[in-house]
Parts: sequence; structure tokens; C-alpha cells
Amino acid sequence: MTTATRTWIEESVDVGGTRTQVLKGGSGSPLLVLHGAGGNPGWMPYHEALAQHFTVYAPSHPGYNKTQRPAWASSIADVAHFYLGFMRVLGLEWPSVIGFSMGGWIAAEIAAMRSDRLRGLVLVDAVGVRPRVAQISEVLMVAPQDVQKLAYYDVSKAPPVPTLTPEEEAVQWSNREMASRLCWRPYMHNPKLPDYLRLVRVPTLIVWGRQDGIVPLECGQIYHEVLQGSSLHVIDRCGHAPQNEQPREFLDVTVRFLSKL
Repeated sequence: MTTATRTWIEESVDVGGTRTQVLKGGSGSPLLVLHGAGGNPGWMPYHEALAQHFTVYAPSHPGYNKTQRPAWASSIADVAHFYLGFMRVLGLEWPSVIGFSMGGWIAAEIAAMRSDRLRGLVLVDAVGVRPRVAQISEVLMVAPQDVQKLAYYDVSKAPPVPTLTPEEEAVQWSNREMASRLCWRPYMHNPKLPDYLRLVRVPTLIVWGRQDGIVPLECGQIYHEVLQGSSLHVIDRCGHAPQNEQPREFLDVTVRFLSKL
């Protein structure tokens, strides 16, 4: 029986005194992949697919998984500053950034601060802007099974909710606590972010699941409106996680966009 060779590595790097977990794989131009509020999911099939074209860096945010929680990190803007330092430490010059959900908000804040340091931006069902009509669903205080029902158009495509060891459960609760710290007030958005983004000039792809039950498509349309020159790609029969629910279409449009930068 043969064992498949692992194509990625896990590293721990020091970012301003914060020990930071990073998963890394692939080759080519750098691509920083920022996870959502639930935590770093590990090296997923979409990471592996992206790594066929780019050098993928998939860190755990401050206070998540194996990354230490710096006392000063209490907002998404703080985390964006952290990642500007992360880019310096790892020597990532002019990377592209892709962010999922809360990770998309972080990516947008990075662009608002230093768009000149980015090659391109991909926002996937990102929180960060407040919808004008609908609402962003509350997901921090509900059970994972209930979050999945909101997140997936076809719940059968959702990864199974695992049985956790006590240690894994402690990590999950710590991740949730950090998400609350970063996103609670105001809930899942920065009122000034749309105005910041009107000043940004960076190639941007916005990807959205049409049936996202957590972050309404209206938010994607607002991002498209304020980010000059951006493109919005809406995936049908898809919820909050296109990378899992409709991976082929998600990867096709994302790789095509990033490869042209």
C-alpha cells in the first residue's frame, strides 16, 4: 500500500512577536489565502488546486488555531495591519490575496490600507460591508449544524460535522471567541469600508453564491459598486462556500482571473 506524498508544509513564523501558523504549498507567484471566522480548515482540495498555479500561503489569523493571540489585536483593521507585517516577514512582494467570508473583509481592509502592495484581490462571499436591505445572519452564537444550513444551498455537499476531541473542541471555542472579539460590534462590517474602497485601485474579482444564506448577494453588489473596475461573478445553486459547494466553477473563474495579473 502506497501513501500519497504530502504536497504542502506547515511552518511557524514570528510576526512581531506573534508565533504564526502557516500552511504553504505550490510554486509560482505568491497567493495569500485568508480563512473565514470558523478558523483555518487545513489544507483543502481548493488549496491544492490553487497550488498548481501559485505559491499558496494559508496562515491562521491571530488568535486562531495554532497562532498566538496578541493582546492588541481586537479588530479586523488590527488583523489587516498584522498581515501587512506578515507579508514583510515572509518577503511576499506584490502578492495576490484571496479571502473567504471574514477573510474577505480582512483582505478588503488590507487593500484599503496598502493597495499598492497587492497584485490582485479575490473576495469570496465576504462580510465587511453592511447590506442596505437584507441582513448578515448571526452565526457566532448558533450550533455548527445550523450554520451549515445557512451556508449551503445543498447541505449534502457540506463537510460532515466532526466528532471533536476535547483539545479540538477547545480550539473551536477559542476560534469562536476570537471571531466575536473581531466582528461583534458593529456586527460583521465596518461602516467606513465602502468609502475607503472607493479610493482603491487594484484588480478585484468578487465571487458570490447566489443562494448565500449568511451574507446576502447584496453585499457582493456593494463591493462591486465601490471597487472601481472590479468584476462580480455569481454562482448559481451555491451558498456561502463556493470553494466547497461548486469547486469547479469557483476554481475556473478564480484561476483565470489571477493568471492574467
